[in-house]
Amino acid sequence: MELDLTPQLAKKLYGGDGGAYYAWCPNELPMLREGNIGAGKLALEKNGFALPRYSDSAKVAYVLQGSGVAGIVLPEKEEKVIPIKKGDAIALPFGVVTWWYNKQDTELVILFLGDTSKAHKSGSFTDFFLTGPNGIFTGFSTEFVGRAWDLEESTVKTLVGSQSGNGIVKLDSTFKMPEPKIEHYNGMALNCEEAPLDVDIKNGGKVVVLNTKNLPLVGEVGLGADLVRLDGSAMCSPGFSCDSALQVTYIVRGSGRVQVVGVDGKRVLETRLKAGDLFIVPRFFVVSKIADPEGMDWFSIITTPNPIFTHLAGRTSVWKALSPEVLQAAFNVPADVEDKFTSKRKAEEIFFPPPN
Repeated sequence: MELDLTPQLAKKLYGGDGGAYYAWCPNELPMLREGNIGAGKLALEKNGFALPRYSDSAKVAYVLQGSGVAGIVLPEKEEKVIPIKKGDAIALPFGVVTWWYNKQDTELVILFLGDTSKAHKSGSFTDFFLTGPNGIFTGFSTEFVGRAWDLEESTVKTLVGSQSGNGIVKLDSTFKMPEPKIEHYNGMALNCEEAPLDVDIKNGGKVVVLNTKNLPLVGEVGLGADLVRLDGSAMCSPGFSCDSALQVTYIVRGSGRVQVVGVDGKRVLETRLKAGDLFIVPRFFVVSKIADPEGMDWFSIITTPNPIFTHLAGRTSVWKALSPEVLQAAFNVPADVEDKFTSKRKAEEIFFPPPN
């Protein structure tokens, strides 16, 4: 049975005045379950507060829009209160407790991509809330909670029962949340829109790679990531991950076309991509994209902290490493055809500007 690789939009799971949480369902995007990948999106309105929680999955968070505050508590460590804004990537290892707050007029939107290989449900994140009607302490008896916190029964009932909001609430505009500390930001997050470029090709595109060098925490998460900005009408070279990693791609901006080729040289996906789409490329399958005139940006996680890619066109392609005789024999073409083939794309790397 062939897997359906069709890109999908997220669906709302819960929310209210403070905002909403959306997720991609493995029933509609089967590659999530197949690849043990989870994907969700948090959108907070002004004064929206995502209640403290921890998850059964290690994740990378990426700020798609707006700015706000993130609270992150690593196991047995202090709370890190960091300022976040569009373009920030944050590594969230197992066991961290997080909360998110937006005090700006602009909606704060955060993408979550992660590994569900140890999760309760393959292809889905399960969050465990510390407070609210579905908070973990609502399941314990008053006696157990009282003894754990050394509190009287009446105080326990007030603490556990007062928060009626489920997952996301809207705070009063006068409520003062902790101020973020820029010193907490370093080592916890990296802004992909401001970081040094790993690839920059005129009229082609740009890449920033998130790995253990620029954000060591991704080693604990077990995922790498990148932000790719493909210029208008430019092409991304056909390529594949040569270390058996999956590519999970979210279209941040713009639109374009994609083709994916799998086993036996069969094209398994040919479709249009638009902002908000998520799609997954299986291991070793070859993918290529062409942007529409306005260009196309995407954020991807790769299921290894320091991914390695093999490209099949451009200066660094595998073809350039093969000897002419091997290419002539492999393609069954004369030397002049092979020479035309290998003489092209000697300067361009990964991205190809539009034809004149």
